[in-house]
Amino acid sequence: MKPEIVVGTSGFSFGDWVGPFYPPGTPRTKMLELYAETFAAVEVNATYYRIPPPSTMASLAARTPSTFEFLVKAHQSMTHEKAAPTAETFDAFRAAVEPLGDKMRGVLLQFPWAFRPTLGSRKRLDLLQAELAPLGPLFVEFRHASWMTDRVFRYLEEHGIGYCSVDEPALPGLVPRDARLIGSIGYVRFHGRNEKTWWGGGGDRYDYDYAPGELKEWVEKIRALAEKAGKTYVFFNNCHAGQAARNALLMRDMMQQDLMAGVR
Repeated sequence: MKPEIVVGTSGFSFGDWVGPFYPPGTPRTKMLELYAETFAAVEVNATYYRIPPPSTMASLAARTPSTFEFLVKAHQSMTHEKAAPTAETFDAFRAAVEPLGDKMRGVLLQFPWAFRPTLGSRKRLDLLQAELAPLGPLFVEFRHASWMTDRVFRYLEEHGIGYCSVDEPALPGLVPRDARLIGSIGYVRFHGRNEKTWWGGGGDRYDYDYAPGELKEWVEKIRALAEKAGKTYVFFNNCHAGQAARNALLMRDMMQQDLMAGVR
């Protein structure tokens, strides 16, 4: 069987994509339909900032083809706040994504750099797994390199939590650019390599346009990942001015040339 690789972006509704990606004059209300003409999946990041009403997700589902796929990012209270999320928060999140139906492909748990492998962190992961696993596969993205141990990977495997590989700057303490599979689904996110603005200093850390050579570094890694996985998702989060869409298209072309099939 050919490896199945699905390429997309982290979000689709950006005003500065009009021109670079969407045709001039495109209103936000038409962006998803146009996006779905080019890409087969999207990572929903808006749920990190605000849990939407179910009607919002119902609209996303209704405006996309039957085969379209959604990966949804967990709310910030689940991953970035010290206090544990309330039962009401989990209930609201579950209600929000329920209208996606079988288009829902999983939940991304993206933790901050300050999140380290402590007993409290393990308890948080246990809680999120218990509350969110019924929604579909869970994927965890760590930002601090202290998580990169065999013990952690065994924990993820034992608890049925997938691992999200990342491309980000090669800075001390950040996770290395390695492709790793935990479970049966691969997941890769591209954040850009802005070393100067990653920790602040003015500018958007995700304002980055990948050079073809930088993407080529990942072609073999993703191919090897996909050959072991049932499916592999690749999302670009460098969303400034349509760069994510442009880089996603270039990566998809590279992967199609490398694999000859199975990439969409």
